[in-house]
Amino acid sequence: MLKIPTCCKTIDESLSGGIPSNSVSLVYGEPETGKTTLALQCTVNCARQGYKTLFVDCDGKFSPRRLSQIASEEYEQIAELIILMKLNDFREQTIIMDRMTDYVTKSFGLIVFDTITSLYRLRIAETPSKTFELNRELNRQLAVLAQIAKTQRIAVLITSQVHSVLDETPISIEPVATRVLKFWADIVLALRPTRKPSVISMTLEKNPRKLASRTCDFRIEEAGMHELSVRGRS
Repeated sequence: MLKIPTCCKTIDESLSGGIPSNSVSLVYGEPETGKTTLALQCTVNCARQGYKTLFVDCDGKFSPRRLSQIASEEYEQIAELIILMKLNDFREQTIIMDRMTDYVTKSFGLIVFDTITSLYRLRIAETPSKTFELNRELNRQLAVLAQIAKTQRIAVLITSQVHSVLDETPISIEPVATRVLKFWADIVLALRPTRKPSVISMTLEKNPRKLASRTCDFRIEEAGMHELSVRGRS
C-alpha cells in the first residue's frame, strides 16, 4: 500500500508511514496555517515515489513558485507528475466529480482538493435558499471521492476552511460542513497557529487505527514544513 509522508514524522509514525492509499484525509485550519503547503508537500512526496497527483485548485492558491521551493532541484521531474485543474464555481466542481474516474488511472497515487468547501461556501452565500440542496451535493461528492479511494486505491487529501462554534466555551474551531467532511474522512488533521511566528501545531484527530490523538509543532519554511517537537498525547 502506498504511504505518502507528511511533514511530521510523529504523525507519519502514527499512520504507519504516512497518509495511506484507499483513504480520505481531511486537513482543516484557519488561514495561514499551512493547509496548501501541506497539500503541496504531500504532492511532492507522492511524485518522489513515481506516482501522479490530480491537484484540484478551488480557490486559486496553487503556486508553481511554492512548488519549486518544496521540490527544489527535482522540480521539473515532479511537475510532470502533477495534473492541475483550476475551478471557478461549484458547478465546475460537480462536473469534475462526475468525471473523476476518467481522469485518474493506475499511475495516480493522490487526489488533492484545495479547498473543497470554498466554492460550496460561495454558492451558499449567493443562494441561501438552496442550502439543503448544496449540502446534499457536497455529501454526494465526498461519497464519490471515498468510493474512488477505496476501489482504485488512491489517497484523497481534502482541505477545508473553518468556522467558529460560538455556543461552546472556549470557542472552538471546526471545518466548514463539519458533519459531512468528518463523516467521510478516514483521517483528520487539524492545523492551529501557536504564539510563535510561522510555527503551527498539527493534531491527528482521527485515524484508522483509532490511536490516541498526537500533536506536533512544525515551522513553515521556504523549503516546506519542518517538524520542531512533539507536544504529547491527549
